Amino acid sequence: MAANEQLAMLVQPDRVHRALYTDPAIFELELERIFGRAWLVLGHESQVRAVGDYYTTRMGREPVIVARHEDGSVRVLINRCAHRGSMVCAEGRGNVERFVCPYHGWSYDRAGALKAAPFASGYAPGKLAELRLLAVPRVAVYRGFIFASLAPSGETLEEFLGPARASFDDFVDRAPGGELEVAGGVFKHAYNGNWKLMLENHLDGAHPAWVHASSVAVARNAPDPGKPGEEHYYDIAVRQMRQNGAPDAVWEGTGIWATARGHGYMGDYHDDDRLVAGLGNPAFEEYRAELIRRLGEAQVDRILRVTLWNTIIYPNCSFMSQFRQLRIIHPVAVDRSVVYTYSFRMPQAPARLFRDTVAFGNVVNGTGSWVLTDDLEVYERIQHGLGAGAPEWVYIGRGYGRDVDEPGARRGATGTSEVFIRGQMRAWLDYMTPQSS
Repeated sequence: MAANEQLAMLVQPDRVHRALYTDPAIFELELERIFGRAWLVLGHESQVRAVGDYYTTRMGREPVIVARHEDGSVRVLINRCAHRGSMVCAEGRGNVERFVCPYHGWSYDRAGALKAAPFASGYAPGKLAELRLLAVPRVAVYRGFIFASLAPSGETLEEFLGPARASFDDFVDRAPGGELEVAGGVFKHAYNGNWKLMLENHLDGAHPAWVHASSVAVARNAPDPGKPGEEHYYDIAVRQMRQNGAPDAVWEGTGIWATARGHGYMGDYHDDDRLVAGLGNPAFEEYRAELIRRLGEAQVDRILRVTLWNTIIYPNCSFMSQFRQLRIIHPVAVDRSVVYTYSFRMPQAPARLFRDTVAFGNVVNGTGSWVLTDDLEVYERIQHGLGAGAPEWVYIGRGYGRDVDEPGARRGATGTSEVFIRGQMRAWLDYMTPQSS
């Protein structure tokens, strides 16, 4: 196992060694020290609304079951039978009274306690009472979003999130009554590249005009979006892809922040009159009126003026509050990653707004998306390139030395600063070189 001093040498202020993306031994250590310690986003309470509701997911390499218990709490169990190790639940979701292993029929309650085992007389007295589905030691919820940590102790969830809590607040505050629900299924895609590549890309304002050049060109030649109340389903695609081709000055003027623990967020990129079914649209005006009825005009103006865009919650999540999209990345191997994308509905808002959420998901996050497929191609090219013997270093120095410290965050001097990647790498080093090791 690599010593902390050797790992520390791989991260410099403006560059990192390519081994962070290509070395299988480092990847195994990441699963232990990052995904085995950090708070990970697992999903949303709406996915386990009723007692007995459950869904399966992963925490690093650990398969887990997220379930609603009789006492109303959310429990997270390791999806591995205490007998011979079979996954108790197939991947998916449902509602159960007992989790029953398909191999030998061992049956567990929703808290993971073993309730029945065939041929129980074959075991030593008291032995079965010792066995159960292991529970993930720490589970917490923030504004409806479920987090868990495989580490039995550590910082609280709110300490972990820090200023990034504001992005979740923005996500929830935009919904009438603060009510959100996962809806419309889930997009799943994989790419042959390291898990860090996605998180580094989602706040990168320098790439869209190049990576997405073909879709930008198509959008510029497409019919202009319809007037308020006369929009077409494809208007969001046109707006989004044209926005990717914005002039350099727009990207340079974008706000970009990094916070402790590797989180980061982008602001001032999109706003409601640029992209969403926005100002002047009857559905948006109905939505805004419902918010005002509940909160008052001043509060609603404050909420809707927030222009946070992509937010990264390191190490496994990226989301967009304005379009209610959330992506969770699952590392599979040093050069293989799987991403789940969820769309959220606001039940008390006009149905048209969820239609726009789905339309946006199709454009940006769907497996047939012109935008996503460009990014995946680049991730795989990066992975191939970094597999070469030289050069040894990956340069992350754009804007280095000009970052500005603000309360709780560090802001890039311009919107194309790589301050957020440097923040992720500081967090990587903190996790990977714990003082007790």
